[in-house]
Amino acid sequence: MAYSLTLGTISFFLAVIWGRPLINLLRRYRIGKQIRIEGPSSHQTKTGTPTTGGVMIIFPVVFITGALNIANLLGFNYIGQSTLLLMGCMLMFGLLGFIDDLEGVRGRRARGEGLMARYKAWWQVVFATIIALVLYFGPPNLDYVGIPTVREFIHIGPLILPIAVFIIVGSSNAINLSDGLDALAGSLSAIAFVAYGVIAHLQGQAWLVAFSFTVVGALLAFLWYNAYPAELFMGDTGSLALGATLGVVALMTGQWLLLPVIAFIPVVESLSVILQVAYFKYTKHRYGEGRRLFKMAPLHHHFELMGWSETQVVQRFWLVSILCAMLGIALALL
Repeated sequence: MAYSLTLGTISFFLAVIWGRPLINLLRRYRIGKQIRIEGPSSHQTKTGTPTTGGVMIIFPVVFITGALNIANLLGFNYIGQSTLLLMGCMLMFGLLGFIDDLEGVRGRRARGEGLMARYKAWWQVVFATIIALVLYFGPPNLDYVGIPTVREFIHIGPLILPIAVFIIVGSSNAINLSDGLDALAGSLSAIAFVAYGVIAHLQGQAWLVAFSFTVVGALLAFLWYNAYPAELFMGDTGSLALGATLGVVALMTGQWLLLPVIAFIPVVESLSVILQVAYFKYTKHRYGEGRRLFKMAPLHHHFELMGWSETQVVQRFWLVSILCAMLGIALALL
């Protein structure tokens, strides 16, 4: 654990030091967020805030993890090879998010929309399938699941493949949908990675602990610049990468059934969007006029329109998230 916390501290300083030059660079090339007009009107003041800030998170994680794996080739034993898959996951989904962010700023759909949803979803499924295949066929065979109160893991064989794809894609989109308020997605992600880092520590998976806290360190550095009022947004570059990587970490611990508990707020955010769209279509078909369950989805916008300030929403959401993470760790011990 001391080694993992040290890596997290190094990751923080690597990220926070280059945060200011990154913000200046993004401003210079006018890579700023375009706020969609259907969002809360109070968010229009954020137009032009530098985005693609997920690069700030990904760089130190990949640098540290890559360097330690190179050291392994030289005969040292600083980190496990399993972290290469986590690093690859972060890079793949980060690249997809980066392209999406640039498309939203400079592309033909440069109105804050980014890539077409079906195109982005297709690539998410492709990347998730590759990762699922490696998890199942690569050593060790990660085809197991932990169930609270059941002492031994249960092997489920090839059934893990579609489950893994669903978890990776779902987790990626859940964090993405949570990225709508200053410091929200970053704080929720940090809490979730800490929780799974603790679970991995209890399982004796030292290298998974090291990777998790390396991510946490980078996230804390990002939050330094993303705290209200944000100077930098993570964009899909960060949210897609963090969500997908969190899903893989959950799969590697075998405690992926606890992901909806540990990542409760992102899951609820996703469900709010699904329910909003489904209810709108149902009422439009039945009554000829679409109706809404929430004032606006994702859920954080609903609370904003109820009168909560942005900081109130963020603080209350991460308080709930901390409690859910504590519960998730407790369930993993049963």
